[in-house]
Amino acid sequence: MAKKVIITEKPSVAMEFAKALKININRKDGYIESDEWIITWCVGHLVTMSYPEAYDEKLKIWRLDTLPFLPKEWKYEIIPNVEKQFNIVKNLLQREDIDIIYNAGDSGREGEYIQRLVFMMAKPNPNAQIKRVWIDSQTEEEILRGIKEAKDLNEYNSLSDAAYLRAKEDYLIGINFSRLLSLMYAKRVAKTMNEERAVISIGRVMTCVLGLVVNREREIRNFKKVNFYKIQGSFLKDSEIIGDFKVLEGSVVYESPKLYNETGFKKKEDALKFIEYLKKTDSATVESITKKKIKENPPLLFNLAEAQNECTRRFKISPDQTLQTIQSLYEKKLVTYPRTDARVLSSAVAKVITKNLNGLAKLNISQEINEIISNMVERKYSTKLEKTKYVDDSKITDHYAIIPTGEGKENFSKLTDLERKVYELIVKRFLAIFYPAAEYNRISVKLKVGKESFFANGRVCSKMGYLEVYKNEKNIKTNNLDDKEKDDEESTNENIDTLAKLKKNDVLKVKDYNIKEGETKPPKRYNSGTMVLAMENAGKLIEDEELREQIKGSGIGTSATRAEIIKKLERIDYIFANPKTQILTPTKRGETIYDIVLNTMPDMLNPELTASWEKGLAMVEQKQISADEFMEKLEKYVRNKVVKFKNKRNEYLYGY
Repeated sequence: MAKKVIITEKPSVAMEFAKALKININRKDGYIESDEWIITWCVGHLVTMSYPEAYDEKLKIWRLDTLPFLPKEWKYEIIPNVEKQFNIVKNLLQREDIDIIYNAGDSGREGEYIQRLVFMMAKPNPNAQIKRVWIDSQTEEEILRGIKEAKDLNEYNSLSDAAYLRAKEDYLIGINFSRLLSLMYAKRVAKTMNEERAVISIGRVMTCVLGLVVNREREIRNFKKVNFYKIQGSFLKDSEIIGDFKVLEGSVVYESPKLYNETGFKKKEDALKFIEYLKKTDSATVESITKKKIKENPPLLFNLAEAQNECTRRFKISPDQTLQTIQSLYEKKLVTYPRTDARVLSSAVAKVITKNLNGLAKLNISQEINEIISNMVERKYSTKLEKTKYVDDSKITDHYAIIPTGEGKENFSKLTDLERKVYELIVKRFLAIFYPAAEYNRISVKLKVGKESFFANGRVCSKMGYLEVYKNEKNIKTNNLDDKEKDDEESTNENIDTLAKLKKNDVLKVKDYNIKEGETKPPKRYNSGTMVLAMENAGKLIEDEELREQIKGSGIGTSATRAEIIKKLERIDYIFANPKTQILTPTKRGETIYDIVLNTMPDMLNPELTASWEKGLAMVEQKQISADEFMEKLEKYVRNKVVKFKNKRNEYLYGY
């Protein structure tokens, strides 16, 4: 009887597939077998790219005359400590009684790469059909759907091409440029670090991220604080109203060099003199009143970068810890696939979203979550998402946003404290999209004191809407209106009723004036969460999440690799991540490497260049360019860079 083989990413996933297929767990050495099925697994990477010395023993010694290293035929080898499992997988794939092989590796580019390397080295039974299982969660229903709807492996060839090219790109840049700079500058690094020897490690993405950290640190070091002095007026009607002075055309200080900007003075004595001038007038007149209703929609759903940033902000954990935690929740069937860039749902998922909601209601997560769901039911909030901004097939590539599955009840009680916190964060973000927008009433009053203008603003939440989901939380950052800067600007007056009673031409009595001293602030250091966001947006740290979504393109690295890049930079002592705050700062070694790169190959520090390589990989995946085109450009880049560097060295050494 012909059998079917499933190869998963690791043993725990194989167990879930076995449960879904109702296979009695008859575990053998490295696989599970029943009458119909064989389920085996990788244990991470089983195959790796060979080092240069595998091509030629002489390449083991680092020499300038052997660079650039650009192999024509690429070599791969089995990783020694997992050779046993590779041989088990190989023997299973080659069995003559196999008619279908299911590639059930992790549903992403890296997962595809791991499995394709195994197929390439194992040489499966040529008569067997190979199919690709692509799933969004590890629930039984989703696993069975993935097997049933599995497509021919060849339909994922462009994804495989992009995966191979990513590995080759990192290999060629790492091998060539690390050797090149180490041969030239390692002694300088060793001397700076008071070490006997040193190696310079260069990476396509890693070096760019180092540049972001060092540049920000140097901006902060070179920052010169500037003080400024704003004027506030206190005016009386039925009760006190606070207004901020603002210079408009017609003011006696309009375009004065004494001004810091339109809201303040450079020197305190000039602000005090101006107050004496203001005191000559003892009343203020209401010139205009602007009333506006503002709606604030629930934020978009989490992708991995947004979840990592939020978990760093809330729980002070690293992006790597966040990924591990959400991965664990995924494997426990509680959430959907974590390594996603999308912040919306597919139309297909939106049509059956009530399954997720009903499942959450039965899970009994917490009293707070139960109340949020009960409110939805009692108020009959719509669960139809198809025509909302939370559903958009055009913004989904491999996977939709991270949402709770509504399943995994058997695992919920086993969650760690951190897993529970992160899970509830994902659940609340998901439930919020079914709530209406929050609504605010905003009033802005313009007052005239002689020729001078003051603005009194107030804002009050008239309808909580989705903010009810977060009412029990402190320091919640929801959407744009919660920014500290906007609170300062718009909430001068807590008692909005006083402003609401004012009418045009009303006269108010001047009570007094005071000075608010301020100072310019240096840019903030990145923390590991904001760095992930900056990487997603090609080096731009954009605080406004709606704007982030609008301009999002190809970033630096991918959702699956960004956390590991930060972790590696920390591991090789190029940056330091404060364990309590996750604030990133460069080390002495990191700054030394940065200066060497800046003076030799500065484009390696350019986020836009790094992002363009990532975009090229995406274009291969989307079949917009061929793998050969990409490879040709990559080899040309490496070759030109090495040759140019050697020529400059020769000019310096020999004068030609």
